[in-house]
Amino acid sequence: MKRWLLRWTLRLVSVVFLVAVVATLLWSLLNPPTTFYMLQESRRLGGVDRTWVDIEQMASIMPRAAVAAEDANFCLHWGLDVTAIRKAIDEGSARGASTISQQVVKNVYLWHGRSWLRKVMEAGMTPLVEALWSKQRILEVYLNVAEFDEGVFGVEAAAQHYFGVDAASLSNVQAARLAAILPDPKGRSARQPSNYVRKRASQILDGAATIRADGRARCFQS
Repeated sequence: MKRWLLRWTLRLVSVVFLVAVVATLLWSLLNPPTTFYMLQESRRLGGVDRTWVDIEQMASIMPRAAVAAEDANFCLHWGLDVTAIRKAIDEGSARGASTISQQVVKNVYLWHGRSWLRKVMEAGMTPLVEALWSKQRILEVYLNVAEFDEGVFGVEAAAQHYFGVDAASLSNVQAARLAAILPDPKGRSARQPSNYVRKRASQILDGAATIRADGRARCFQS
């Protein structure tokens, strides 16, 4: 009985791992057409606004601004930022512990909401995505699936929605404001920024310049 149980457990684990690898490889080559959260919001709102744009077609400041805002050590970790996790634990908060890679896994493969099951699956899949995707690809997908306002997904739709320009034409300040409204896009506005958003955008611009100068943007920008 024990051998039978062990054999079928190993088979199940192998199948799950194989499915995870196939799914990871699939979206490393193809652009995800939607996500579970987008589908939920589309049903709730009657549609969402989203247009895919390659990272080369974004203003060069946009990826740096996103990294400076959400995950300054993006180029240095393998998906889980242990330093940020320890800091969050010390502060008694999960704030700041989730990397861009983890957010991509959550948005593309899993679901929103707090649960240990999702966290375990996220922690298991993130190193796999890091191993099979380039850092540039991870950031490209992130900027195309992130929510920037109710029903507005991706930086192209956000640029049009807030500023009436395409992602390639974003100014430094506009890109920083888009980054500043994360991770609370429904509570903040890039078009009519609060004092907090203005201050945060200024900090993000400084951070974007810093990671460019010290090499922490090298993994996704030359």
